[in-house]
Amino acid sequence: MKARPSSTTMQKNNGRKYWEGRFSTLFSLLAGYILLSTLVRVLFLVWSAGGIGFQPATTLAAFCVGFVFDLAAALGLVLVYNAYLLLLPKRWIGSIGDRVFTVFYCFVIAVLAFFSLLAEITFWDEFGARFNFIAVDYLIYTYEVIENINQSYPLPWLIATLILLALLSIFLLWKKKIFARSFSDKLPLRNRAPIAITVFVLALALFSVLNNKMAEFSRNNSINEISKNGIFSFVAAFRSNELDYETFYPQLPLNEAYSIVRKNLLQENQRYTDDNPENINRTTTGGDSSNTRPNIVLVAIESFSADFLAEFGNTDQLTPFYDSLTRESIFFSNLYATGTRTVRGMEALVLSVPPTPGNSIVRRPDNQSLFSIASILKSKNYHPYFIYGGDGYFDNMNNFFGGQGFDIVDRNRGNPLSDKISTHRYKIPTEEVHFENAWGICDEDLYRQAIKYADKSDSAGTPFFHFIMTTSNHKPYTFPEGKINMPQGERNSAVRYTDYALQQFIQQARGKKWFDNTVFLIVADHCASSAGKWEINIDKHHIPAVIFNLKRQPERISRLVSQIDLAPTLFGYLGWTYNTELYGKDINQTRPGDERAFIGNYRTLGVLKDSLFTQIDDRKRVKQFVVSADGKNMVENNNPDQPSAAATISYYQTASDRFKNKKMKEK
Repeated sequence: MKARPSSTTMQKNNGRKYWEGRFSTLFSLLAGYILLSTLVRVLFLVWSAGGIGFQPATTLAAFCVGFVFDLAAALGLVLVYNAYLLLLPKRWIGSIGDRVFTVFYCFVIAVLAFFSLLAEITFWDEFGARFNFIAVDYLIYTYEVIENINQSYPLPWLIATLILLALLSIFLLWKKKIFARSFSDKLPLRNRAPIAITVFVLALALFSVLNNKMAEFSRNNSINEISKNGIFSFVAAFRSNELDYETFYPQLPLNEAYSIVRKNLLQENQRYTDDNPENINRTTTGGDSSNTRPNIVLVAIESFSADFLAEFGNTDQLTPFYDSLTRESIFFSNLYATGTRTVRGMEALVLSVPPTPGNSIVRRPDNQSLFSIASILKSKNYHPYFIYGGDGYFDNMNNFFGGQGFDIVDRNRGNPLSDKISTHRYKIPTEEVHFENAWGICDEDLYRQAIKYADKSDSAGTPFFHFIMTTSNHKPYTFPEGKINMPQGERNSAVRYTDYALQQFIQQARGKKWFDNTVFLIVADHCASSAGKWEINIDKHHIPAVIFNLKRQPERISRLVSQIDLAPTLFGYLGWTYNTELYGKDINQTRPGDERAFIGNYRTLGVLKDSLFTQIDDRKRVKQFVVSADGKNMVENNNPDQPSAAATISYYQTASDRFKNKKMKEK
């Protein structure tokens, strides 16, 4: 009779099986990816040697930190395969299906790994950094990116190289008998479970603990970037939507940047609260009516370009009511939006801050309790509401507004607010909705909600502030039938309905007892389109705004105004005394010649001042253009104005510094 193997022999065999048996392909994928990532890290180290110098201890630390991030990324790549190895029944191990799935999975992982590593090399060549929001942003401009790659590199050869490298990896796994061991080891579930569960637990632990900022342990940016992992950095950038200003944009010494900003922000009726060189908190002294507290309704109209108004030459009669308001109100005829998306408009109107690079602060993490117009309104005992016809979970709007102390009114389709937010949320009842599309309820229904909550605040004797965000002027451009004599599904029709609904709102408000003590600020969030010849097309940021029912003579303000200036200008008309950390200024307290407008997109930022547009980008370039009077043409300025360049850098550098380092938080 054959002798029974000793327990020691069984432990050795099991140990060999765990490493070289059923899980041998998984461990080979892990090891292969970490090895390739380490080689790329060595390449980046050599590439950046001139900017790092001789720092053996720091360099070793970078590789140790990098190994942890590489391991986390590698575990993420094999998690599906790990689950497969755990759950596949023992009797199917080594079957044709098992072989086909394993080889196919390895091929896909190899293509992804080689693609990411090769892409990192080209990205490092251009930016000297790991993947960040720029790489995420490329997903938005797929056509342009593919065309750029096709014109810059031999695309067919690149694709062929990726496939060849992936096939070579499959061949090596076969040649080294890795596949043979995986398919021949019919390890039972009880023996597979400890390995698979260990992989899952390790992955979960790393994903829970790690964040990309942990790799930024050095004062040397190149070392920090070498420490990171490309795939991990890409996912982190996708989640945070932030593009680090310090890494990619031109800078001044921080004390110099703040010195310039402090000088440029100060109005005629302001003084700084202290001499701290980084303090921008200013006391604004109002007029005799500083105790006036009218209700304030801010209507942000979706995609409402100035070009739609007859005032600016439109002959299609799309906005007869808004055109009438321009003659009865404080009308801003030379106003520019900071960005091209709704969240940028919200950021400008609520935070009154230049559009920092990457995505809007509205969509970023840790954006609660920032100094905003809500800080000033709450100091005056206003009850602020954010009223939106869709689900405010979209674009993180509810968390942003809730984080500044607004109560939320939206369709509330079951998406929660953050646990960090202490605010009320009210669902728009289905029975009060007469029409809605994918983006939300029609503007008429939305305004009825505003009326309802205005009545509620008035009954409580509390002055209210409403931020109303419309949606009808958005694709698919549909609205209730029988309201206007224009077809559904067209942009002009949606603009006409938007104007009609606004007129109905004001007419309904006139019948309320609170109307005489209510001021309406009605402004676009951004223009209907932004495409054009230049990275930033000035005329595609021109928007209208009116302050209506202010109980003063109509006035046309033709001075250059930024979207971030609207709230401070309104507060000035109300004669308020208050403290502010906003970058926006009261245009009526701004010295002639100091007017400016902030305009940006995801990656390019600029300041328009007089006819000069100064632009900075994520390659640390500064460009200046002379802009035509209508904003439709720009000619590059070959004699750069250095003070304008320094002012532009200072605005954006300090704004980014304040958010990143939590200096914007309410005190």
